[in-house]
Amino acid sequence: MNTKLVMTLSAAALILAGLSLTFLPNEIARLSGVGQAPVLNVLLQTLGALYFAFAMLNWMTKGSRIGGIYNRPIALANFAHFFMVALALLKALMSNPQLPAGLWLVAGVYAVFAGLFSLILFRHPLAEPEVSV
Repeated sequence: MNTKLVMTLSAAALILAGLSLTFLPNEIARLSGVGQAPVLNVLLQTLGALYFAFAMLNWMTKGSRIGGIYNRPIALANFAHFFMVALALLKALMSNPQLPAGLWLVAGVYAVFAGLFSLILFRHPLAEPEVSV
């Protein structure tokens, strides 16, 4: 599996989310319809900082060997993040049909990354193809 591509794409997605949440919390809160409470802006900016930091982690390790025992904490952290958020989004979307349809796209992206990081986490990065003689 091309882990460099997965790490680069996840870093790009997380940096986009992180910068958006950090610098546009009012607009995101208004568009999502959750209100304008001051504490909400701080929480959104904090979430943006978390996503930004995760993006930097993925970007800095994209050239490293990842999978199996190699960089296992990074693979595990990414898998846990994407898997848990995908489950939370899917649960919310199933129980609240009035949520914005765009969240289905976000849930799909999270589910795809969860699947990719599960493969990275539980497979050896140098699996050799079997040669039949």
